[in-house]
Amino acid sequence: MSALSSAGAVPLATLERSGFPESQHLGAAVVVDPRGRVLTASGDADALVYPRSALKPFQTVAALRAGVRLDATGLAIVTSSHVGSPRHVDAVRTVLEGAGASEEDLRTPPAWPSSRTAMEEAVRRGEGPSRIAMNCSGNHAGMIAASLALGRPVADYLDPSSPVHALAVEVLHEHSGADPLHPGTDGCGGPVWAVPLVALARGYASLGAAEPALLAAVRSDPELIEGEGTATTRAVAALGVFAKSGAEGVWCAIAPDGTATAVKVLDGAHRAAAAVAVSLLAGVGAVDRAGADAFLADPALAVLGGGAEVGHVRVLV
Repeated sequence: MSALSSAGAVPLATLERSGFPESQHLGAAVVVDPRGRVLTASGDADALVYPRSALKPFQTVAALRAGVRLDATGLAIVTSSHVGSPRHVDAVRTVLEGAGASEEDLRTPPAWPSSRTAMEEAVRRGEGPSRIAMNCSGNHAGMIAASLALGRPVADYLDPSSPVHALAVEVLHEHSGADPLHPGTDGCGGPVWAVPLVALARGYASLGAAEPALLAAVRSDPELIEGEGTATTRAVAALGVFAKSGAEGVWCAIAPDGTATAVKVLDGAHRAAAAVAVSLLAGVGAVDRAGADAFLADPALAVLGGGAEVGHVRVLV
């Protein structure tokens, strides 16, 4: 089993600027029904991909199995790739404090908030990059809480041999049906495993049926999963999907009826991945076509020129 490559990729979307096709994004995409049966596939859906942050829902379930108790806000922030707004940071602190830990226990790389407003506020306060502002701090807070719940030292929470990560592998295998391969290190320092793209979609479909509280937490408060103005938050708010992005062009979603999709854009283009996923869900009738078209015209997916909208992503599948 090999990684997705150009040989297994197909054109998924074109970025058009001023009516001119400026970029074409290749990749693979798959949609499965609530039972995991493939409804449509483009490209090599059996090829391996690193889901990156799209693994976070499975890690959240692993934390719950370890004994961590999370309310709706906690479920969403532990699953998130947040923009570092004050609300996000406060939610991460609440998870840490509930576990008997603190911001100092985080081992995420120090980062500025990706929210421009939050970054400017930090500068005005005389603050610099911080571990808690890094977009994966909620996910790491969940790992820390799980480690403590299992009686492990906080300092060991990123150790690949930690039972926290063994639980995550167990959850991922249970829902996807795949054996996670090629264990690696994500950009935040946490673990990452490769799975076939179709297994990732099946994992989302299965997880959606098994973990309604997690889906409800994100759908009821879309801003927590990513942030105001982002494609993921806008998709959740506009279409009622449960959606999660992953770095390097991965985007997964579960429609209200349980249909699930997973997309990997080979060049890592995040904007194109979200557009393709939503369009495919609309194509199988899992989300409203008018709502999907409105999302595809959303400013979060716009191509800008001089600050004005001059183009959009056009989905090809």
